[in-house]
Amino acid sequence: MPAERAAHWEQVYAARSDTALTWHQDAPRPSLDIIAAHVGPGAAVIDVGGGTSRLVDALRAQGLGPVTVLDLSAAALATSQNRLGAHARDVTWITADITAWAPPGQYALWHDRAVLHFLTEERDRAAYLQRMDAALARDGTAVLSTFADDGPERCSNLPVVRYTPETLAGMLDRHLPGRFTLTEGRRHTHVTPKGNTQNFQTAVFRRRSA
Repeated sequence: MPAERAAHWEQVYAARSDTALTWHQDAPRPSLDIIAAHVGPGAAVIDVGGGTSRLVDALRAQGLGPVTVLDLSAAALATSQNRLGAHARDVTWITADITAWAPPGQYALWHDRAVLHFLTEERDRAAYLQRMDAALARDGTAVLSTFADDGPERCSNLPVVRYTPETLAGMLDRHLPGRFTLTEGRRHTHVTPKGNTQNFQTAVFRRRSA
C-alpha cells in the first residue's frame, strides 16, 4: 500500500504545476496563524504531507522552526527545495509514507493539512496516530486539518474521510486513550485556484505529559 500511495501522488504532482493543484494556497492560513500561536523560534515543527506547500516559506520568514517537511512525493519536495533555493539547506526534507515512518526525534508541533483524511483504512489511521504520538514531545501540539463533515467526499480521485473536531477527538481517544486533549476546533473555507470552495476543519490537540 505505501508504494501504491507514493506512485499515485507522484503522478498527481507530475500532472500539473503546483499552483494549479486544488489545495494550493499563496498564503498558508489558518495554518500559519495557529502554528505561530503555539510555538516560538527554536521549537521544532514537522509539516506532514507538506509537499509543495508555502507553509515552510512562511515559517522561515517568521523565524519559526527548525522545520521538517515530510511527504510521499519526492517530486513535490524537490519543487519546494527549488523554490527555496539556498534556504532549502535550513530545512529537513523527508520522503516517506507517514504510516511506515520511524520518527528520528521529537517535535514541539505536528502539522497536517489534508493527509489524515486520505487514510480510509482503520489500520492506516492507527499507524498514523502511533507515529504522531511518538514524534511529539511532552506537551507537544498537533494541528490536524481535514475536510469538514460537509466538505468534499473525494479528492485527487481518492475517497476521503470527513471529520469534525469532536469526531477527530473521539478517534484519538480510541487509539491513544488519555494521550491527547482537544484545545481548539475551527472551520474554514478553502478557495481552490479555480475558484471552487471546500469546507475544512482544523482541530488542535495538546499531547498530555503523562
